[in-house]
Amino acid sequence: MDLETAKLMAEGNVEAAKLIAAALALLPIFGVGMGIGKFFASYHDAVGRNPSAEEKLSKTYFVSLAITEALGLICLVVSLIILFVL
Repeated sequence: MDLETAKLMAEGNVEAAKLIAAALALLPIFGVGMGIGKFFASYHDAVGRNPSAEEKLSKTYFVSLAITEALGLICLVVSLIILFVL
């Protein structure tokens, strides 16, 4: 094997590693999706059982939802950085 072939194989391995790393960085998004679904279900159950508590629950609900969604966006940004910057 000559030097050029070895160099091309090494570059291909680096690209493959970047794709695998970017895919692994997106795995927590599954947990984020399940968490958001759980938030919706719990919130609607609580409001359905006690409609007068909706005002108090909605503040906590939206803060928790925003934090959970931010985690998903951070995972996406990390994955894009791995793909296009590194």
